[in-house]
Parts: sequence; structure tokens; C-alpha cells
Amino acid sequence: MKRVSHTELREFVFQSFSSFQEHQLILFVVFLTLYILTLAGNIIILAIIYVDHHLHMPMYFFLSVLSNSETFYSLIIIPCMLSSLVGLSQSISLEGCGTQLFFFLSFAITNCLLLAVMGYDHYVAICNPLGYSVITNWKVCAILASSVCATGFLLSLVQTVAIFRLPFCSPLIEHFFCDIWPLLDLACATPVTNDILTLIISLLAITGPATFLFKSYVLVISIILKIASAGGQKKTFATCASHLTVVIIHYGGASIVYFKPKLENTKDQDQLISVTHTVIIPLLNSVVYSLRNKEVQDALQRVQGRKFFP
Repeated sequence: MKRVSHTELREFVFQSFSSFQEHQLILFVVFLTLYILTLAGNIIILAIIYVDHHLHMPMYFFLSVLSNSETFYSLIIIPCMLSSLVGLSQSISLEGCGTQLFFFLSFAITNCLLLAVMGYDHYVAICNPLGYSVITNWKVCAILASSVCATGFLLSLVQTVAIFRLPFCSPLIEHFFCDIWPLLDLACATPVTNDILTLIISLLAITGPATFLFKSYVLVISIILKIASAGGQKKTFATCASHLTVVIIHYGGASIVYFKPKLENTKDQDQLISVTHTVIIPLLNSVVYSLRNKEVQDALQRVQGRKFFP
């Protein structure tokens, strides 16, 4: 293969799903369906929260921010992957690749941090219910949400700049979008500094929030177990069951993607893991919050009732 220097290279070519060429039309239909369902789920959540005043509380404010972030997260990746599957475009400019990586990482990190903030909200609501309205007032919620988004975009900017300062020796990305590890594999030199930076950012965006959430839920569960009635325990735990489910799915998937050891000849396996994290998990998040959240279900019924029985 001809080696291409960083100054000469102006575009990358995706080698996505090259092992499944005979099934690419089927993959296109499946991924398009999942993408539409993800968009529909997030739009329904946003619309319900906006319309129903019962959900105008910090918990659902953070959920609306998460749904917005998940929507843009999917928008950055999936349309590009779909066009590649049907042969419309399998290349991306150097600038386009950098832009895609920046926004992908920005929303991915923001989602991880938002889940931690939502966990803090649940913790305060259960462990300090009398001070909940003071601790999580709307000003605090706005500061937390904006801080999380700013942190996500800042960490993403640092990572993206560090990667695109490297010289690349090949334009062929063995992946379906511009992600960290596929780009580092194209670097001419061994990017030790980038590996360390990626590890640090992964610890800040995944391990740190996950540790905080683990400690928070240990305290939450200890409070729940002190409730005298079984019905009270069940009702209290139900308020955070959907969030805990999403946390396990989201951080589990992210940990596999960014902490899995890099091995030889695992291109198809890596793509399958990435598909799970970028296509399936966002859908599961919206499904969990819409189907397993009783307050969202009740709000949906109220909205339907107002529509058909004004």
C-alpha cells in the first residue's frame, strides 16, 4: 500500500462492513429502521416533557437534555453509515472527518456526564427530599447542564486536535465513521501520547462518573432498605429504576469500546461492538425511558386523553 503523508492526504475512505458486502442492503434496512425508531423515541420523550406540566421538574429537564444529545449523537454517525452502505459515499474529507470526530466525542462525553448528573438528582430526591427543591433549583439545573455540555465539547476538542496533529500514512479507515482507535491505527508513528490522552479522557468521561453513580446508588439503596413498607420500597426504587437500567447499558457499552485491549484481526468484532454502542444503545435508552418510566407513560396517557377528549 502506498504511504500517504499528512500533508498530501485530503480525504479518508471508509472500509465499513467490507466483509458483509452481499448483506449490505439488509444492513441498510435494519439500521435505517433502528435509526427511525431512535429518533421517534427521543422526539416523543421531548414532546411529552414539553407538553405535560407534571414533568416540568429537574429530573425530566435533564432527561430532555439527554434526549437532545442522543438525537445529535445518532445524527453524526448513522446517516453517514447508511449512505456508505448503499454506495452513495464511502469517503470523507480530512476536515469532515475531524468535524465528525469532534461532535461524536462531544455528545458521547456529554451523555456520560449527563447520566451522572441525573444520578445526583435521584440521590438528592431520595436521600434529602426536604432540601430537594432548594438544592436542585432551576438555576442549579441550568448550571449543571451547561457545565456538562461545555466539559464534553472541551474534552472532545483536546482529543480531536491531538489526533489530527498526527501524520497519517493511509487514507483507508477500517470502520464506518471517524472514531479514535481507527484513526490512531493510521498514524505513521506510534502515538503513545495520544494513547495516554485517550485513556485519561476515558477515565474522566466513563470511569469517574460510573464510580460516582455506584457510590450514589449504594447510598440510595441503603435509604430504600430502611423504608418500613414493601410498597414504599418498591415505589421509591421505581423512581430510579429506568435511570439505573440506562446507566448499566450505557457505561457497559462505552467501557467495552474504549477499554477493550487492541488485538490483531478483530476489525469485524470492533465494528459490531461500535454498532451496538452507536445504533442499538441509543434506541434502548429511549425505549427504557418511555416504556419503563411510569411517569412518562402516565403523561403520554394524559396527552392522548386531552387530544381525544378535550
